[in-house]
Amino acid sequence: MRTVVFAYQEIGYVCLEELIDFGADVACLFTHLDDPGEEVWYRRPITVAERHNIPVYTPESLKDPQWAKLVADAGPDIIFSFYYRKMIPVEILDIPRIGAFNLHGSLLPKFRGRCPVNWVLIAGERETGLTLHYMLEKPDAGDMIAQKRVGIDFEDNVYTVYMKMVKAARELMREVLPQLRDGSFARTPQVGASSYFGGRRPEDGMVTWEKDAATIYNLTRAVTHPYPGAFTYLEGKKFYIWKALPEDGPGGEEPGKVISCAPFAVSTGRGRLRLLSVQLEGEGEMDGESFARSHDIEGKIFGGTA
Repeated sequence: MRTVVFAYQEIGYVCLEELIDFGADVACLFTHLDDPGEEVWYRRPITVAERHNIPVYTPESLKDPQWAKLVADAGPDIIFSFYYRKMIPVEILDIPRIGAFNLHGSLLPKFRGRCPVNWVLIAGERETGLTLHYMLEKPDAGDMIAQKRVGIDFEDNVYTVYMKMVKAARELMREVLPQLRDGSFARTPQVGASSYFGGRRPEDGMVTWEKDAATIYNLTRAVTHPYPGAFTYLEGKKFYIWKALPEDGPGGEEPGKVISCAPFAVSTGRGRLRLLSVQLEGEGEMDGESFARSHDIEGKIFGGTA
């Protein structure tokens, strides 16, 4: 089974490993150069490719006809895309004999588009997963080949959910590769309620204290490390909330007001948010109660802008 692989990030790393362990003939890898402005907290598939002497390409764009010719000359049975960040032109998708397949980080047709792990946590979902599907010109819309479900616990955050998905990606590949090789796989059209979400920017992590504590908690765990973090402002300085917990509490206080230092708790539109790990702009990260004690913060109001 000859393949051309487009991959990045930890899931790209483990899926390429599984392909090689399965005995697939990987003609080449398309991947990304690391962004100097991004924290690289994951293993990269380029290291797997280099270890196995697989040619690697890192084009800024796939629109140049040379890349379609290169893929066609490789003669792939299958193209795989594992967390590759660029759209692959239809001229390339049409090349492989069996098909071009993408591994998407949600249970399609829900949470199509960008950043699905972040979005499922923001939405308070209790389950997510992975879908291997045919790639079409329209993103995340092709027939499904396989799915693997991943449970989300209340204590999970974006990193722990992603690492669950890494494990699930290995399992899915081990299950589906024999079916792809012998042609026994089935195609299932995407039906039912669908949703689409775009990319997220660091500024999208700003806390709106008028929302309820559970909603704010979901935001904090969706964008915590290794992402840019949920934030608010304290006396004109950016204040990051890296870990928090929602709690029931008496109403009546202004949203964003510090109502307790031990525990460090802030009033919201409904309930209160206990701040467990925080960071004021210009300072290091510290546990919430230590910050509250050292900054004389009780009664102060979070919010506003810089």
